[in-house]
Amino acid sequence: MRVRDKVVVVTGGASGIGRALALRFAAEGASGVVVADLDEAGAAAVAKEIGARATPVRVDVSSEAEVATLAETPYGPVDLFCSNAGIIGGHGLDAPDQEWNSLYAVNLMAHVYAARAVVPSMVARGGGYLLNTCSAAGLIGCPGDAPYAVTKAAAVAFAEWLAIHYASKGIKVSVLCPQGVRTAMLERGIDTDHVTARAVHASGAILDPADVATAVVEGLAAERFHILPHPEVAEFARRKSEDPDRWLAGMSQFVDSLSET
Repeated sequence: MRVRDKVVVVTGGASGIGRALALRFAAEGASGVVVADLDEAGAAAVAKEIGARATPVRVDVSSEAEVATLAETPYGPVDLFCSNAGIIGGHGLDAPDQEWNSLYAVNLMAHVYAARAVVPSMVARGGGYLLNTCSAAGLIGCPGDAPYAVTKAAAVAFAEWLAIHYASKGIKVSVLCPQGVRTAMLERGIDTDHVTARAVHASGAILDPADVATAVVEGLAAERFHILPHPEVAEFARRKSEDPDRWLAGMSQFVDSLSET
């Protein structure tokens, strides 16, 4: 998958990874980039950086009706849909139902809505690509934030389902699963000294969003299902798969050590 001359939609495109993806896709020669975000002013600012080949759209990805509008762009049918928007919760068993519902809607159902919106037309045209941002949390868990860990794991499972059922129809699927990335979301966790942010910092390098965009371009070109800007995530996932009991025991010790700091 090369993005040159392709029409791309990026949700959560106003900042962080989404902004970096939109800018990089434009630099790679995309014919049109739709920068979609709940932050209308932020999306407009990113589209202005790109220029005439970009259009900002205000969208609430928890609304299927609003996500469906992204299937129609000023540049033609969508070739690559990047379902990137996501939110964090910050709680464990004390997470209120509303927090669970909000993360479920944004971190999982937004991917479902995107697929419903664009997959039928992609199949009719003989191909298309879905890139879903699922976080390393979707593969190896997330200390401290139960709703985030669960919804990101569900997002990976849904992407796997799509890949299984639509590969023969020309649909490619990738999941973007970074660990620490220098975004406002991570900075908020640092400011509150949240255990999740401490876990991220203890787990490896904190990447710039532009580094993640580079990994995405390379991953799309190779058409890899797992796009891992932090290569160590592959090793962590391997250990988890090979010996779940040992993995869980080690993670428990890791979380306990964070609580003691």
